[in-house]
Amino acid sequence: MAAEKVDPVLKDRCKELDLDLDTLKEISRRFLNDVHKGLRKDTHPTAIVKCFVTYVQDLPNGTEKGKFLALDLGGTNFRVLLIELSKDHFEMRSKIYAIPQHIMLGSGEHLFDHIADCLASFMKQEQVMAELLPLGFTFSFPLTQKGLTKGILERWTKGFNCSNCVGNDVVQLLKDAIARRGDIQIKVCAILNDTTGTLMSCAWKNPNCRIGLIVGTGSNACYVEEQKNAELFDDVNNGSGKVVINLEWGAFGDDGALDFIRTDYDRDVDANSVNPGKQLHEKMISGMYIGELTRLALEKFTKEGLLFEGKASDALFTRGKFYTKYVSEIEDAPPGEITSCREILEEMGIYHATDQDCINVRYVCECVSKRAADLASTGIATLLNKMNESKVTVAIDGSVYRYHPHFHDLMMKTISALVNPGITFDLMLSEDGSGRGAALVAAVACRTQQKE
Repeated sequence: MAAEKVDPVLKDRCKELDLDLDTLKEISRRFLNDVHKGLRKDTHPTAIVKCFVTYVQDLPNGTEKGKFLALDLGGTNFRVLLIELSKDHFEMRSKIYAIPQHIMLGSGEHLFDHIADCLASFMKQEQVMAELLPLGFTFSFPLTQKGLTKGILERWTKGFNCSNCVGNDVVQLLKDAIARRGDIQIKVCAILNDTTGTLMSCAWKNPNCRIGLIVGTGSNACYVEEQKNAELFDDVNNGSGKVVINLEWGAFGDDGALDFIRTDYDRDVDANSVNPGKQLHEKMISGMYIGELTRLALEKFTKEGLLFEGKASDALFTRGKFYTKYVSEIEDAPPGEITSCREILEEMGIYHATDQDCINVRYVCECVSKRAADLASTGIATLLNKMNESKVTVAIDGSVYRYHPHFHDLMMKTISALVNPGITFDLMLSEDGSGRGAALVAAVACRTQQKE
């Protein structure tokens, strides 16, 4: 079937979601200003984009070798991994363990005892109980790092609320639990978040990697900065002169810097979230919110009579019922092909949609997705221009980037339009960043120590 035209009135109503090049350049200027504030000692306490120092000074160079453990804790499950590295060889074995609800809400001691039990059982299974193994710890909760092996928990998220952890060093909590067991030997070499892990896992294969990006349930980025620009860096320079900075860019706009592009849909999503007024940049980009932003637009256009003859189902008018995966599935069909859109609308209880409705629904999905990709791309282009290196690879992970059919192409186009002449870049999908990356941070730390 030939692609019909989008309803012109609906198209006009979607214009507020379309960010032109001048708008993106203004967002870039504001973001760069916030990055500078986060890096400076005098402005860091009040900075919105925190630019936390990770203390990771070196990226993998391919010479790392040996056996390494990784622990990846970021939700209701966690993974333990054993990784063996040599020059061109990479072998990984892993196991997923659940964290029961009573442990997620119990004491910190119980949580870390449970993790240590699972570590011991994994090491026994892999027959490495007798070896002293270096471990990298991916901990995807808000941390203030005081060194490569010291991270103070700021607050729990994702349904956790273990006592006696906030304000404490989670590496020490893990070490204490291992010591209480007394039957395994582990040397915790590094603690990191999933963004840093994404960068490290790609850098092992690609020496041009300088930026890590997550576009999944949430969104964040990290990049390689000169130590002299990171005024809060207070460690010994081990020779690289560089350090990885965890931007925590989800909070960009929490001070009003993005108010000039926010829509009623954004304000509605924020007001009904668990953290109103916080993570406003993330709420325009990430998978946790794309579906709901789309639903709000569809609801509004239905009530205005622009869709479904003004009548829809309870599901379309119910928060959280239009999933982000629907957006990807609708956009995955060839232009003009409306079967999957019709199936999704029927799943939502809308059986009277016309072909024109399906074309209009797809257009709304495209507008929300493109804006998300444009905002992520603007942040990345800002970092590329700031670093001003001739060739940079951006390591990316997360469900939105991985599964949305056009996200990669949308990002390539927008970054190309914003990046300074003479800078070439590419986007690389990270394979298992948070697990593999943690082991690689441990491997690099060991390599550096041996050199010293």
